[in-house]
Amino acid sequence: MRGDFLDIYVVRPGDTLYSVARSFGVSPALLAGMNGADIRSQLVVGQTLVVRYPSLVHTAAPGDTLYSVARRYGLDMRTLWRNNFSLGGREFLRAGEELVIGYADDERLGAAYANGYAYPFIGGALLDSTLPYLTYLTPFTYGITADGSLLPLDDGALLTAAGQRGAAALLHLSSLTENGGFSSERALALLESPEMQEGLIRELEALLRQKGYSGLDVDFEFIPARARTLYADFIHRLRDTLGALGWHVTVALAPKTRADQPGLLYEAHDYALLGEAADSVLLMTYEWGYTYGPPMAVAPLPQVRAVLDYAVSEIPRDKIFLGVPLYGYDWPLPYVRGETRADSLSPQYALELALERRAEILYDETARSPYYFYTDRGGRRHVVWFEDARSIDAKLRLVAEYGLRGVGYWSLTRAMPQNWTILNALYDVVTQA
Repeated sequence: MRGDFLDIYVVRPGDTLYSVARSFGVSPALLAGMNGADIRSQLVVGQTLVVRYPSLVHTAAPGDTLYSVARRYGLDMRTLWRNNFSLGGREFLRAGEELVIGYADDERLGAAYANGYAYPFIGGALLDSTLPYLTYLTPFTYGITADGSLLPLDDGALLTAAGQRGAAALLHLSSLTENGGFSSERALALLESPEMQEGLIRELEALLRQKGYSGLDVDFEFIPARARTLYADFIHRLRDTLGALGWHVTVALAPKTRADQPGLLYEAHDYALLGEAADSVLLMTYEWGYTYGPPMAVAPLPQVRAVLDYAVSEIPRDKIFLGVPLYGYDWPLPYVRGETRADSLSPQYALELALERRAEILYDETARSPYYFYTDRGGRRHVVWFEDARSIDAKLRLVAEYGLRGVGYWSLTRAMPQNWTILNALYDVVTQA
């Protein structure tokens, strides 16, 4: 698959990283780095490899550091990290290590903001490898108590790491409870009480200032329909108060395709009202394939487009973040409604599992998503739907096509090295920190 800015190769029987690198005229070590692979990795038939073409490569000499190399070529360290996913966000170099200074086709589709959500338990190495590609890191999540005050979040390590690698941070406010589920009752109680809102806003203001957050990201889900205008009024109030102090307010929206879409997830998320109330919005364009649903792609491209088509009719395009999933699901078969439960997995683990079970990766041209079948050790058949370079490339290009603000990743806790190589090839990611 040849395209602007990068090529995407689909592995055939007998391919190795060395043979693919040779056919494209690139270094095997750099090809492995672009794809987050070990140079000795075995390949899976049907998997994808992202190929970019360096225009200038620096081979690290003894004593070189990332800072000294960046200074030598007049670059900042975030650019070097983005050009070399294999660095993993580290500053030290190994003698003989190849670093891409620039790429032959370094024109991009434009500038874009990138936000990534992360749980506090994310591994440090995984977090460090993704932060250079982000405008914002959003630790998940500050929930609310029954009286409308904040539930605590251990976000210190995430905020420190973000600051070290040039990403700003957004405080995530949700209607999650101590038990980890969204509470319609708590959200409604807050939205119906100006007094509770006043206390929460004071608490948010103090926390934003204390921890150095750049803004607020609000995610109230499963709100009763009667709270539609109350929710928009609350977002307005947050923006009026916090915006005057320099903080950005964004709000997450369920993936709707029409204003009167039924269902508790959708009815109180009024695109026009919330789009006007907030500085920006995140479209949660994922979870068509989900834990208890039938096997299918997590974010099929036609469904994503349908949400975008409706969203841009109600909300200014430059306010919209496109939600992008960095995960997939593994369903045991046969699927039985109400009984079958799928397990979530990262795209990287999906590849490892396919290799282990000797599965061939297939691709749905309509959904624009990869999938494969395998048989587990107990003899049960499974199907896995996940994301690969083709599906991510198709989604990321929508940002330029629709003129959107950027992308929001759910979530960084799932590894997908190819995504960051593609993001860096397509867009100049805005730096806010």
